[in-house]
Amino acid sequence: MLTHKDVWNAIDLLAAKHGYSTSGLARRAGLDPTTFNKSKRTTGEGKPRWPSTESLSKVLAATQTTMADFVSLMYGPAAAAVGGPRLRCLPWSRLASEDVLDSAGFPVGNAWEEVEVTLTDDRHAYLVELDVDVAPPMFRRGDTLVVSPGSGIRRGDRMLLRLRQGSLLIGTVVRRAGPRLTVGDVTGREPDRTFAAAEIAWMGRIVWLSQ
Repeated sequence: MLTHKDVWNAIDLLAAKHGYSTSGLARRAGLDPTTFNKSKRTTGEGKPRWPSTESLSKVLAATQTTMADFVSLMYGPAAAAVGGPRLRCLPWSRLASEDVLDSAGFPVGNAWEEVEVTLTDDRHAYLVELDVDVAPPMFRRGDTLVVSPGSGIRRGDRMLLRLRQGSLLIGTVVRRAGPRLTVGDVTGREPDRTFAAAEIAWMGRIVWLSQ
């Protein structure tokens, strides 16, 4: 039996499988970003609202997913996991411009969208959708990354770093020597940069990247 809940759960799982929030999946398919929002799944009177066949066709084409694969998301093992760990998600532009992270780099406030992704044990981890090119070709528009502010950072790790002056950077840890941190350019085109601890507001390890 095909149910309203099954179809929407499968859309959530399809988005997570490809590293998107539901709004990111909609954008990938050329749809309005709010097409699959939770608020769009019922009418103002509380009646179930189903996704259109056109919307489904576009997301399946955008993710190269067959209808058989989509059906397996409705009734396969992954469907039973819905309701498990969730990550909070924001586009890069909002992360870079709004007060959505606290002084230690942990997400705060109500601006975040939730997405079903099981990629880290850090309950404070969050997902960032790159809506602009940040450091091409490594970090381009359309990529998503999971940042774990609670994970330790070691040499060679990719990280998201905010300077106290406000700049938000993506880089690779080259070395940590006392109160100084040397950060490498992820593209390899720019020279390493060294920062004093007093210049850094916070750092978060990038534990996953979808390209």
